[in-house]
Amino acid sequence: MVAAELLRRDVPLHRLNSFGLPARAAWFAAIETLDQLAALIVTPEWRYLQRFVLGGGSNVILTGDFDGLVLHVRIPGRALVAEDPDAWIVRAGAGENWHEFVTWTLAQGWPGLENLALIPGTVGAAPIQNIGAYGLEMAERFQSLEAVELATGRGVVFDRAACQFGYRDSTFKQAAGRFLIAAVTFRLPKRWRPLTGYADVARELEAGKIAAPTARQIADAVIAVRSRKLPDPAHLGNAGSFFKNPVVDAAAFARLVARCSDLPHYPQPDGTVKLAAGWLIERCGWKGRLFGPVGVHDRQALVLVNRGGARAQDVLGLARAIQESVLTEFGVMLEPEPLVV
Repeated sequence: MVAAELLRRDVPLHRLNSFGLPARAAWFAAIETLDQLAALIVTPEWRYLQRFVLGGGSNVILTGDFDGLVLHVRIPGRALVAEDPDAWIVRAGAGENWHEFVTWTLAQGWPGLENLALIPGTVGAAPIQNIGAYGLEMAERFQSLEAVELATGRGVVFDRAACQFGYRDSTFKQAAGRFLIAAVTFRLPKRWRPLTGYADVARELEAGKIAAPTARQIADAVIAVRSRKLPDPAHLGNAGSFFKNPVVDAAAFARLVARCSDLPHYPQPDGTVKLAAGWLIERCGWKGRLFGPVGVHDRQALVLVNRGGARAQDVLGLARAIQESVLTEFGVMLEPEPLVV
């Protein structure tokens, strides 16, 4: 395919972001192969257009029309590429749906990603955010990824150290727009052990009288919990958890727990303490509150929703009000998870 056939003009993006926010791309290209990307890189438009890489659109707030080129990554593929005594090595194209990839690995008998079931988005977006849930971060199963440096077209392979993974953070989040991730390779352990330490998952397993769960049973429990607590973006626009769980030092935690003995908290190896952002927001009275076209979900205070017709300024205005409220009440500043474009 020649580059002229790839490029489209004035493309609506409201169906390509899970919040359903209105926006248009001046230029747009769906990337299904690296050959297509290579063809684009040598076009005259490539040199002068600002670029934005879009995956599943589940962790982005579009503030308006994008006067540049949106690259919608749809690169497919998933396969077992190697195996050793300790692990299965599995590779997936960046355009693969994350949840479908997780369920596929479990169907093959390769455990390890079950706690990350039903997280929206694509495989390529998972390393950018270092997605995590219920006691597991993607970085713990990550081996490497293949990317293209957009300024030069140069292919680059990143190992775990080069990605500089942190809590909902990575090299790619800090250098947004520099690379397009093409594929990700995971190392799934043969000496698997279940991670059931989070109360919601443990209760779900207990309700099913499952004492020694399989990876598939943990995935089913995670799916059940997430389905109850989180709205489906197909029916109610949202970006999942809107705020990161804040991390505070020991002194700040001591002050907070002296005031709120029931404060949920998770001690970290470095002596800091992670707090539950949803609990802080709910304690400030935001859960279930509606503000015109936006609101706070009535079952999960971490989730902001588009009730219909919302624009980015509505979402961001509500987010700022919540931040100010939590800061005033607890002295803790919440940091948004989604990328604001």
